[in-house]
Amino acid sequence: MNFLLKAATVIDPSSPFHHQTVDILIENGIIKDIDALIEVKDHVEEIKLENLHISQGWFDSSVSFGEPGYEERETIANGLNVAAKSGFTDIALNPNTLPIIDTSASVGFLQSKSLQHPVNLHPIGALTVQSIGIDLAELYDMKQAGAIAFGDYKKPIKNPNLLKIALLYAQNFDGLVLSFPQENNIAGKGMVHEEEQSTLLGLKGIPALAEELQISRDLFLLEYTGGKLHIPTISTAKSIQLIKDAKAKGLQVTCSVSVHNLHLTDKELATFDTNYKVLPPLRTQNDIDSILSGIKDGTIDMVTTDHQPVDIEHKKVEFDNAMYGTIGLESAFGILNNVLPINDTINVLTGGKEVFQIESNTIDKGNKANLSLFNPKGTTTFTNEYILSTSQNSAFLGKEIKGNVYGILSNKQLILK
Repeated sequence: MNFLLKAATVIDPSSPFHHQTVDILIENGIIKDIDALIEVKDHVEEIKLENLHISQGWFDSSVSFGEPGYEERETIANGLNVAAKSGFTDIALNPNTLPIIDTSASVGFLQSKSLQHPVNLHPIGALTVQSIGIDLAELYDMKQAGAIAFGDYKKPIKNPNLLKIALLYAQNFDGLVLSFPQENNIAGKGMVHEEEQSTLLGLKGIPALAEELQISRDLFLLEYTGGKLHIPTISTAKSIQLIKDAKAKGLQVTCSVSVHNLHLTDKELATFDTNYKVLPPLRTQNDIDSILSGIKDGTIDMVTTDHQPVDIEHKKVEFDNAMYGTIGLESAFGILNNVLPINDTINVLTGGKEVFQIESNTIDKGNKANLSLFNPKGTTTFTNEYILSTSQNSAFLGKEIKGNVYGILSNKQLILK
């Protein structure tokens, strides 16, 4: 179909129309014209939305659904619709399914389930067979099948020699290796951040050292081997400094932070609400301040929702027995827009594309239309009615969000909430 976006304010620093309010004509998925006023033509659907803003399509570098194996948590079909209505045109899907995504055939399965959808699904292949950390999986074959990176979701690489070999091998095909930042021997049986709050609540703590020690090790290995390393969901002030120093050395290291780790502190745990049981755990205000500084100076390359649906049987239980994870797609923009200027919000929602080698499309005439549609104004409270996911485990219930996502225009299709 053809679309005419009326009075759309462009947020795209790479576009000659950045911060301008214009009409945008899209024909057969291509931006045909951009002007102050474009008349509606036959066979063109006019889109007029309150205070409409658009940017390049948003990318989430860490999304989990469930299918195959855990469809009760989330199916691919519904998950992609949730992503679309939350403003995301591209998602990287984690391999934590049953079976684990560790072969080219399983990568192909995921892609086949997303054909013809406006949201582009980019599989992350498991780094090791069955994600048990012993043998490398079929990295090259999965890359050929469409995997954009390789990592064992929420499972640290215990054997440093295995990470060394992975970094060396992946250089042969420009592969990106992910390493979850936690030293399990230090973390032990901890569940929350080790600090004053964990002591007050009587919950076993995970010290910041568990994350920082693993990152230090991984950066030493990267310096030795070369290659490209992405460290997902960092959460401590010292972790940010370690990565900043590594980048200053010229190492090809990137990192992300979860939305909940830049907005919520371990003070939330006072209610023993298992929606706040996440990994890495919620840290302190000092860590959040460092994360915000890391976003502003470019040390942190992207923000992820780290969207992880968990069914009620595994979440509405005693804190010790609850699974880690929170959903985050639906609330991501509203939370980010509440703590960052709009330009920074859009930057962290699109900045990961270059890292994961995903196509970016500047908002300009002749380019492909891959757009997120939103209104950055207005505040409300995030409640259950905003949740589109099958699972309801949101850490942001009752939190103030700013702005509203309308949807996306991608792959010649328009999806609105």
